[in-house]
Amino acid sequence: MAQYELLLPKMGESVAEATIIKWLKQPGDMIELDDTILEIATDKVDSEVPSPIAGKLIKQLFTEDEVVQVGAVIAIIETDANAVATPVAEAGVVETAVPQNHEDAVLAQIPGTEQLLSNEHTEEALSASSDRFYSPLVKNIAAQENIAVTELDRITGTGAEGRLTKDDLLNYIQQKASGTVKTATTPVAQAPAPVAPAAAPATPVSAAPVNGNQSTPKAAPSVSISGGDEIIEMDRMRRLIADHMIMSVQTAPHVTSFVEADVTNMVMWREKVKRPFEKRENEKITFTPIFIEAVTKAIKDFPMINVSVNGTQIIKKRDINIGMAAALPSGNLIVPVIKNADQMNLLGLTKSVNDLAVRARTSKLKPDETQGGTFTLTNVGSFGNVMGTPIINQPQVAILAVGAIKKKPAVLETEYGDVIAIRHMMFLSLSYDHRVVDGSLGGSFVRRVADYLENWDVNREI
Repeated sequence: MAQYELLLPKMGESVAEATIIKWLKQPGDMIELDDTILEIATDKVDSEVPSPIAGKLIKQLFTEDEVVQVGAVIAIIETDANAVATPVAEAGVVETAVPQNHEDAVLAQIPGTEQLLSNEHTEEALSASSDRFYSPLVKNIAAQENIAVTELDRITGTGAEGRLTKDDLLNYIQQKASGTVKTATTPVAQAPAPVAPAAAPATPVSAAPVNGNQSTPKAAPSVSISGGDEIIEMDRMRRLIADHMIMSVQTAPHVTSFVEADVTNMVMWREKVKRPFEKRENEKITFTPIFIEAVTKAIKDFPMINVSVNGTQIIKKRDINIGMAAALPSGNLIVPVIKNADQMNLLGLTKSVNDLAVRARTSKLKPDETQGGTFTLTNVGSFGNVMGTPIINQPQVAILAVGAIKKKPAVLETEYGDVIAIRHMMFLSLSYDHRVVDGSLGGSFVRRVADYLENWDVNREI
């Protein structure tokens, strides 16, 4: 018999670690090829790790709720000595999508986490001066809050072997602001034994000070519960969404501008081409790729809408990566990202939109496909809503909501005078970060998107 080391597989360019959610196989269990052994989670996507080989699981090297680095050995499988082992790092993983923030938001990001490289020297200093392991996210938060390594070492961790988790650090920052800080009485390196993962902090993560704001958080209001009420505990996905939404509102002063657009030409064009297009491409063409194309054109006209904020720095993005909020069967939302959307024609956008939407609904998105967005589009019209005031998907600075297209009487100016006609009308709602996007830029941008939709060429080929 031979022993095979199961590695935590690589899940994307920007994913360095994952949390073990649940072991589906226990020591002594027999495993077939491609059997799912455990479930793991990143900040964006939950995944199942399949076995690349048949055999018997003899050892689990990590417990549930532990954070594991990509490429680390997570289990030992006993297998036939003559079997050919395929490294797990090269095998695929089956992903289960979860919302990221906002719309999903999906999910819980701290402002500036995409700029880890900007804090590279701080992270190196943390690693060099402490024997304690800190994840890249924890290091980045510490750097933003000006927390030295000596102070980090005194914070009690609730992770495996006393490891400091993101929630531990955010809870510490909140306690520090309120003057109720509790730290470890002995050096972390001397922690005697692994401790069980603690429950989530009683105070929401969102209560942590944002961008150095040290104001004392207000106590949560008491909730009255009657005998007939049902108490439903938030699942992990909903907690991430809740934290990310509150963090976004606390971080950015939101302003929303509205424009009503006459999209009659666009509707007539789609009605004309949708059947031939579906017959030729075996795919449907929706309004979403049309909206995305208009957004990318407007971003090129107003590039300062395609930025993010890191402290007092404005980071102007080179790429135009459009996130599109997609509804999951659970009712939650996730935001898959179309990378370099401005470099695609309408056919390419249509195929990308359909592919990401299908794989989002069937839980087959990859972690990298929910990261790197620079601007988000959400279609509130799909729920029958005419407009909305969406929350910005941090660390972006703007999000566009497109409402339902309704037939309405409208005044048209003709060479023979004004007339009233039935037109296809819709509202566009742009929420933006008023720290860096003023009313002139925000209003001009959403107006330009509407112009591109209103001036649609009814004779366009696709």
